[in-house]
Amino acid sequence: MAAALGRLRGLLAAAGPAASNGRPWGRLSPPGTRLLGQSCHRPAPAGPRAGPEPGGGGLPEGVEYIPTRKKGKNPMKPVGVAWYSLYAHTRLGYLFYQRQVKKARERYPHGHSMPQPRCFLGVKILPIPVLSNNYSYLVIDTGSGQAAVIDPSDPLAVQAAIEEEGVVLEAIFCTHKHWDHSGGNAALRQRHSSCKVYGSALDSIPELTNPLADREKVSVGCLTFEALATPGHTVGHMVYVLDGGPFGGPSCLFSGDLLFLAGCGRLFEGSPETMLASLDMAVGLGDETLLWPGHEYALECLTFARLLELDNPALEQKLQWAMQQRQEKRSTCPSTLGEEQAYNPFLRTHRPELQAALELRQGKEEHPDAFRARVLKEVRRRKDLYKAT
Repeated sequence: MAAALGRLRGLLAAAGPAASNGRPWGRLSPPGTRLLGQSCHRPAPAGPRAGPEPGGGGLPEGVEYIPTRKKGKNPMKPVGVAWYSLYAHTRLGYLFYQRQVKKARERYPHGHSMPQPRCFLGVKILPIPVLSNNYSYLVIDTGSGQAAVIDPSDPLAVQAAIEEEGVVLEAIFCTHKHWDHSGGNAALRQRHSSCKVYGSALDSIPELTNPLADREKVSVGCLTFEALATPGHTVGHMVYVLDGGPFGGPSCLFSGDLLFLAGCGRLFEGSPETMLASLDMAVGLGDETLLWPGHEYALECLTFARLLELDNPALEQKLQWAMQQRQEKRSTCPSTLGEEQAYNPFLRTHRPELQAALELRQGKEEHPDAFRARVLKEVRRRKDLYKAT
């Protein structure tokens, strides 16, 4: 972390006074019904999940947003706090991101992984490996040729996929403000002027045109995405769920930095209680839901998880599979939410074996969810300190 801060300081000196200026954001349109492109003649999915009305605050039940962190409540070390503030809140972060992109293009001219596209009747999901371990996703309505992209980190890689697939980019769905997820927004909007950028107004997402409320839905051709507020990693983090019903397939969760294969995002702007509520919401989407994470972290996360649960056969089996995949530079996504609950320690805070491994016990007057949040906090603390070999 100190080395990263040093690199950022060097960039700041090179950039001059302008580096501390705020970045320009796109115009903000009022939330409402989102319909893009051609009308869809496929039958509408039955039984939509109930939720708060759009524009009603967008807060899931039991979730507390934490827009600022007071002294003594931030789990990061001072150097980490300084680094994060520079990265997330100044122009310097964008310069650092640009450097990451340049280095990744040189090191991985064909991407860090070989993705496996997933096709259903009328929809194609194409993972795009970007930077050193990120994923963007191009989601295509194959009937109309309209498409949406989730978290376009590297605009050149995303544009190459758009051209190769011969589709029209209608929407960008951004899970959160961090540059490794939002850095390509501006360049893609310059090239695709009618493309809309969706995300939470609580995050400073570049080029945001259409802020979304919790559980608000957006249609792109015949694709229907539902935005879910999942704070914890950032205050305005959102995930997007593609309804697979009309296509005869499972729903798909594009989780950004909320949830990875065997892992979850760091708690930069939220409490363990907030992150627990967000993870519980994701689990509630159903065991068959496909998980498309924002990073290729499988080996690191699974290796760490094995340190906590030595006698978990599902974990051991998944680790062996992931090792084989990565030896061949193949992507490890997607997994399913059902699988994740068998080995992901951040989804197993209720499991006695994990609690025992952490040497944690529930207090007599302690609420079960408060205890689970304490378990999550300890798992996250250990993961933050873990160094993969």
